[in-house]
Amino acid sequence: MKILVIEDDPFLLRTVTRTLREKGYAVDSAQEGESGLFKAEGSDYDLILLDVLLPKLDGWSILKRLRETKKTPVLMLTARDALPDRVRGLDGGADDYLTKPFEFDELLARIRAVIRRHASHAQSEIQIADVVINIPKRTVISGGEAVSLTPREYALLEFLALRRGQLVTRAMLYEHIFDETEEPMSNLIDVHVSNLRKKLGRDLIVTRRGHGFYVE
Repeated sequence: MKILVIEDDPFLLRTVTRTLREKGYAVDSAQEGESGLFKAEGSDYDLILLDVLLPKLDGWSILKRLRETKKTPVLMLTARDALPDRVRGLDGGADDYLTKPFEFDELLARIRAVIRRHASHAQSEIQIADVVINIPKRTVISGGEAVSLTPREYALLEFLALRRGQLVTRAMLYEHIFDETEEPMSNLIDVHVSNLRKKLGRDLIVTRRGHGFYVE
């Protein structure tokens, strides 16, 4: 899953970005509004964390312009905690609103919930045959046994599982699994898919040659 963080506080931006990467998310960032909007409009993120008080272009304006073209989930993360601000954010198209200061456990839970809702999957667990994926715990059980996955393998599996029955192209996987700081090798997705098949069974992920992958 790939998240864009638009936040002008350097310390908070570094902290949020580091924490999300430690949790297995690919993370892009922007420290002012114009570059944030440019990135938000130019990529298909799984979620955007959006501050309100930003240089060059504020969060309200970013949200308004983004909603003219994209449905990317937006979680507003701001010190503006007055009721009219929260109402303005939600009515303006934000999917959730969290005020600063916040606890990271709550932020992570809200991120997971917004991503699940956007994928039309309200449950925190996904079961595919005998494979059970627990999204909050980021754990996978196959045939009743816990399976150890690398963060990247888990991210790829969760992305496919949340789009169960849908064809996912390699380009989509590269865009959502890796962030702007990485230059992955061209066959890296195939390597991760191969590893997942070894750990979870060959039939879990289906290849549609020349198009991409899906789980049934």
